[in-house]
Amino acid sequence: MLGSVGDLVEDVVVRLHEQINVASDTQATVVRRRGGSAANVVAAARLVGGAARFIGQVGDDATGRSLTDALAAVGADVAVRRAGRTGTIIVLVDVAGERTMLSDRAACTALVDPDPAWLDGLHTLHIPFYSMVGEPLAATTATLAAWAVARGIRVSVDASSAAVLEHVGPALALEQIRALGPSVVLANELEAATLGPRLHPDHLGGALVIIKQGPQPAIVLQTDLDPVEIPAEHVAQVHDTMGAGDAFAAGLLLSLAAGDDAITATRHAHAVAAQAVRHASESQPD
Repeated sequence: MLGSVGDLVEDVVVRLHEQINVASDTQATVVRRRGGSAANVVAAARLVGGAARFIGQVGDDATGRSLTDALAAVGADVAVRRAGRTGTIIVLVDVAGERTMLSDRAACTALVDPDPAWLDGLHTLHIPFYSMVGEPLAATTATLAAWAVARGIRVSVDASSAAVLEHVGPALALEQIRALGPSVVLANELEAATLGPRLHPDHLGGALVIIKQGPQPAIVLQTDLDPVEIPAEHVAQVHDTMGAGDAFAAGLLLSLAAGDDAITATRHAHAVAAQAVRHASESQPD
């Protein structure tokens, strides 16, 4: 089973149909849906038939129950604490397709007192770097990672956000990632540029490093081997790429757990990301 620890929130996606008319009305489409990087990885794993568990905290409210029920409905195992209020992210999509996120993580960062049973049956514990920002979630996540390494469970880390890395400080962020003892580290091209040349297996204890580049080839970095570029799958008529990076992570980790090598696993990751993009685009309202 693939486990992921971190955020489960409500995304409120506001897709503008025109430039914002300040202090007046602006035409838009508003959609509410499940969000949070950790939850997205779990959902993507279930989309392709992988066993997956979400670990985190949601509010003790109707929104939190709805979000966890939705994950359970797709067959995910849900290990949650309930307290406070459920987080919300406003995703503002302008007429050019540019996204701006307004984040209120609320209960997500309050996860405390980790339970070793959360790791039972896992082959991999996936950690979005978001889970290393905000206490007590960060301490809880670090404890789970240490337990996972001690139990021989693979740990993977996704760099998550260039803006968050800049806020933390690239050098400190990279040290926090290294301290988790990861076997796999993922970053997109902006996150990789932020972290710099030390985002490499030589500086991360030999971890497999994958640099995602959206529709462009992913770069696979392995100890003592030349970088390898793996082309992405083409997807026609893309309307929504949100969650594609999390789906890529799910595909990669499920493939590695099945015994595939890094190159094969990266190809599978592209396929799962493409499937998630198609699914999301088909689900868009007219």
